[in-house]
Amino acid sequence: MDYKEKYDQWLESDYFDQQTKEELEAIAGDEEEIEERFYTELSFGTGGMRGIIGAGTNRVNIYTIRKATQGLANYISREGDKSKGVVISHDPRHMSREFAVEAALVLAANGIKAYLFDDLRPTPQLSFAVRQLEATAGIMVTASHNPPEYNGYKVYWEDGAQVVPPHDTGIIGEVNAIESFAEVKRVSKKEAQKEGLLEIISSEMDDKYTQALKDLALKPELVAEAGSDFDIVFTPLHGTGNIPVQRIFEELGFENLHVVPEQEEPDPDFSTVDYPNPEEPAVFELAIELARQKDADLIMAHDPDADRVGIAVKDDQGEWAFLNGNQVGVLLTDYILNSSKQVPDNGVIIKTVVTTEMINPIAKEYNLEVLNTLTGFKYIGEKIREFKEGKYDKEFIFGFEESYGYLYGTHARDKDAVVATMLIAEMALYYQQQGSSIYQQMSRLYEEHGYYKEDLEALRKPGKEGKEQIEQILKELREESPQKINNQPVVIKKDYLLGKSYNLETEEEVELDLPESNVLQFKLADDSLVTIRPSGTEPKIKFYFSVVGETEEIAEEKLVALKDEMMELVE
Repeated sequence: MDYKEKYDQWLESDYFDQQTKEELEAIAGDEEEIEERFYTELSFGTGGMRGIIGAGTNRVNIYTIRKATQGLANYISREGDKSKGVVISHDPRHMSREFAVEAALVLAANGIKAYLFDDLRPTPQLSFAVRQLEATAGIMVTASHNPPEYNGYKVYWEDGAQVVPPHDTGIIGEVNAIESFAEVKRVSKKEAQKEGLLEIISSEMDDKYTQALKDLALKPELVAEAGSDFDIVFTPLHGTGNIPVQRIFEELGFENLHVVPEQEEPDPDFSTVDYPNPEEPAVFELAIELARQKDADLIMAHDPDADRVGIAVKDDQGEWAFLNGNQVGVLLTDYILNSSKQVPDNGVIIKTVVTTEMINPIAKEYNLEVLNTLTGFKYIGEKIREFKEGKYDKEFIFGFEESYGYLYGTHARDKDAVVATMLIAEMALYYQQQGSSIYQQMSRLYEEHGYYKEDLEALRKPGKEGKEQIEQILKELREESPQKINNQPVVIKKDYLLGKSYNLETEEEVELDLPESNVLQFKLADDSLVTIRPSGTEPKIKFYFSVVGETEEIAEEKLVALKDEMMELVE
């Protein structure tokens, strides 16, 4: 069936509601728009699905949400434990509550109990609740930091981490096996509650989550003594982080937490920002205004589902400076190791292959291992599970990725901006009490370990044509790999799709102990790294750059030159 036949089917079938048909009638005659909405099924990938809200098979709507949930239900019926249920949460985006309820009603129709939060909650709290309720799985309705027209659907397994093999591919197979929306089961909300298959999660779960995070505080006595004199500006960017952050800060003793009033309430349009992403300095504009009024010591911002946090700190001239995800990860690692009463001999720091290499010399000081995973926090969660199961004699200490995601503790198995926000505030207070600052501590770490600099470039390639272009770029780089970049020989090429690492100097070939993924990485003779991968959530191909220099100026020059030459090769 081609895209036009699918379009006509949606218009003619009694299965689709009138509002959906009116939306489709409005684009009649626009062949490009019709093709874009129906040329393919919205991909349910290894991390779930994410896309533009709207009518069509290539859009997020109640029908594609139902289909995804039916696939999950089929997989649970085959491989999981139906009696343990599924936990569901959502962010404040358009249709998030409706999608969460639809997922619950499909699960109920399949005899699987749904535990549904009464309102929006952060992604890490969903992960926490899956573990607390000993559920078989979890669903988080969110599109993270994407623009307001997007929404999405992430699936978690019983360990509280996003699904990984074999569960991810198994669920994908079940979703793809559904040939017709008529196969999807659904009951009414009233019927689901009557049968005991829909339960609203009480505030007791909030209490447990808050306590679990408070138990992870490294210097609670310091916060209790000096927290009242420390001013923090925080913005949830209209998302889920507002209530849990305010609560935990109040209970710990941070009395001067100032929430940006224009961004405090949930807003699916994220009307005060162009893009609700704490990686973007522009989202801090209102927070900086408030920080100047309050003479604040620290600024922090969450993304809408509160699994990522960005920060701004004062530099040596008293101006606000933004620290990137790598820098915050390094600072937190250093602070955690320095503040822990006992660092386990078998302790491990986990990061992704595109995250800073600066963590290696810091871990080495404590004789700790640094373990690399593929991009995606689900792989960090997977390693935590394997450690707990005794597959490796290792103990998880801290995990992070360059895209502002951090996890301390094992209460959750996904990145947790709430616990990270708590620790960052504690760390900033500690350095202030020492007559220093986060900014100055970062400078000391650079002086001690070398100036590591990283950056990211992304080429946006939307639509069907863009997807083909991304595939072609990776194909050409794989088949005709550069021998030199920035006048430095490529010494190691890692192809994670083939699972091979090639030493181009010795011609040695070794197997990579990581899952198959469409990622390429080139290591140069001066230890610079270039990593290329398609985004799993947006129509982009991403290029990650990493260099190290003896001075900041040398590192900056190397980074600029490396980026310029690499991007010339592909643009």
